[in-house]
Amino acid sequence: MTNKNTTPNAMFDALLAGKSTSTAVFMKLPDGTEITYADTVARAGQMASVLADEGVTPGDRILVQAQKSPDMLMLYLASIIAGSVFVPLNTGYTAAELAYFMEDADPALMICDAGNVAALEEIAAPLGVKVAALNGTDGSLANASTSAAQAAPAPRGIDDLAAILYTSGTTGRSKGAMLTHGNLLSNAESLAEDWRFTSDDVLLHALPIFHTHGLFVATNVTLAAGSKMIFMPKLDLDELIRFMPEATCLMGVPTFYTRILSDERITKEMVAHMRVFISGSAPLLEETHKGFTARFGHNIVERYGMTETNMIASNPYDGARKPGTVGFALPGVELRLSGDEAVGGIELKGPNVTPGYWRNQEKTDESFTEDGFFITGDLGSFDDDGYLCIVGRQKDLVISGGYNVYPKEVELEIDMIPGVVESAVFGVAHPDLGEGVTAAIVVEPGNAPDTSDVKAALADKLAKFKQPKAVITVDELPRNTMGKVQKNLLRDEYAEIYTKG
Repeated sequence: MTNKNTTPNAMFDALLAGKSTSTAVFMKLPDGTEITYADTVARAGQMASVLADEGVTPGDRILVQAQKSPDMLMLYLASIIAGSVFVPLNTGYTAAELAYFMEDADPALMICDAGNVAALEEIAAPLGVKVAALNGTDGSLANASTSAAQAAPAPRGIDDLAAILYTSGTTGRSKGAMLTHGNLLSNAESLAEDWRFTSDDVLLHALPIFHTHGLFVATNVTLAAGSKMIFMPKLDLDELIRFMPEATCLMGVPTFYTRILSDERITKEMVAHMRVFISGSAPLLEETHKGFTARFGHNIVERYGMTETNMIASNPYDGARKPGTVGFALPGVELRLSGDEAVGGIELKGPNVTPGYWRNQEKTDESFTEDGFFITGDLGSFDDDGYLCIVGRQKDLVISGGYNVYPKEVELEIDMIPGVVESAVFGVAHPDLGEGVTAAIVVEPGNAPDTSDVKAALADKLAKFKQPKAVITVDELPRNTMGKVQKNLLRDEYAEIYTKG
């Protein structure tokens, strides 16, 4: 594990410094291009110089919304070298949604794809935020960095911030989970050890990199182990089949595995050489787990984590991988359930846990117990063998396709649509996405929008992954005696809306 006492730049020292002359391949692209570790360190160092030229200093936030690309990954590593705080945003966020992040993060720089610069400058200018293109133009960061000198790593200790990831709250207001060098390093080293990653491994990387799974799990574990990744823009089954013979590992959300199961071209013989399949970011249905084992002979390793804590628990590499469970706490993580019942709120303490929320002391205080345990908001239980089972959520979070959707944010937009009296948004099982975002609405008599009108009204208001997959008109929302909407009754009533027939 990383020495907590001193490193010139904790993340750089642990993940990159020793690889500055390595000819081993870090990244292979679909067109066959190979990027070595030495190339990676040099390229990231050059981009760090350009960040400095743009006025970025250690501790500054850089806000990033860009499509997955090698340059995007180099920018993350450049941010580590520069000592700045990397703040990646979902590429599905609309321009209207980005204004909040610009204001809250108070970034030194907003970086985006070249085609979005003009639109974002209109929003950024009143806030005093400078916008720059990542690639695609003569003045882009990527192009400018090709002739720049490599920057020296800025001194950053394990308690300094490395990133902020925004995660929406139940009120609809996003909050930034702060992640330190120590948070990210401890998790990368722990996972590489727990999942037996070595320099012989080749990871199929088809995840997005604005998300903790693709950025901090897949990428940092690869770096920690000195492994190789095949860097795919997204999940594409044709490309997955093409590169599977070269790979040893796949990390994915449950959607990956349902789609693999649906493709008859993928055979047991095709995946026989694979060392491990790992799933996370959303619940893996037991039927998916069992179906994958029956067809391919591989037991998927399901793990459990969240934005604020990185990874918390994992089914074992050696030993039974139980469907419907997320295994045991990772090394260094102390896990407990609140209360005296068999089911309780999941709480944890460890080097992986956020120090709190960016400029939100009230929410930070609410999220920790008096003895320093982080309150996840998830409900769990332990089976007879000590495996952790996630049985529900104390909050109404919906996880669709691996992305967090908070109902209140969606409800606020729906309730503004003419003719809608009120709405309730909830998640139910979806065969492809894990959970489908679902909305029940009460409408005004004689002025009722139809369900297609509701969906159309949300198209430019919310990222696509937040938009309801189904909208149901009801006479009234079910409530308890205190007037609170009983979403559990809605979930039960419409539990098979995406699976029946």
